[in-house]
Amino acid sequence: MKLQNKKVAIVATNGFEESELFEPLQRLKDEGATVDIISIEKGEIVGKHGAENGKSIQVDKTFGEVKPEDYNALVLPGGLANPDTLRQNKDAVAFVKHFGEVNKPIAAICHGPWTMINAEIVKGKKMTSYPSLEVDLRNAGVNWVDEEVVVDQGMVTSRTPDDLPAFNDKMVEEIAEGKH
Repeated sequence: MKLQNKKVAIVATNGFEESELFEPLQRLKDEGATVDIISIEKGEIVGKHGAENGKSIQVDKTFGEVKPEDYNALVLPGGLANPDTLRQNKDAVAFVKHFGEVNKPIAAICHGPWTMINAEIVKGKKMTSYPSLEVDLRNAGVNWVDEEVVVDQGMVTSRTPDDLPAFNDKMVEEIAEGKH
């Protein structure tokens, strides 16, 4: 129960990679964290399992109903459509930006860092991601590396669902440590 008394926001919308939301969510709950699924609209959001539609999950709150100050950490699952939609939403970008500006832990996997680029919180960081984001992250001033999991001042990044065990371990560790 390393995360008892910690409140974590998982920010996602339709098209999230199923395993990259559900596995961190379960690990956070197993460690005692309170977790909210935050999205653009109320209702259910539908994940992807590869190219197929995956499981759905109920949105707990929309960006209009929350303040980033109420959360200790942020998780950004990947998938292709999910972060591409989020990075074009001003409320989502502002929510993510807060965590970077005040150095709260952020865990982003696969395409999740796309939203962080638009929030302008990645410059000078060492990060990894799904390989197709390498150029985007380098152009945003990131020292991009091809590693299973990378941690830089509370920012945890990983490449693919294969990296989830290491990603989840580092996510828990950084959230337990708190602000950096």
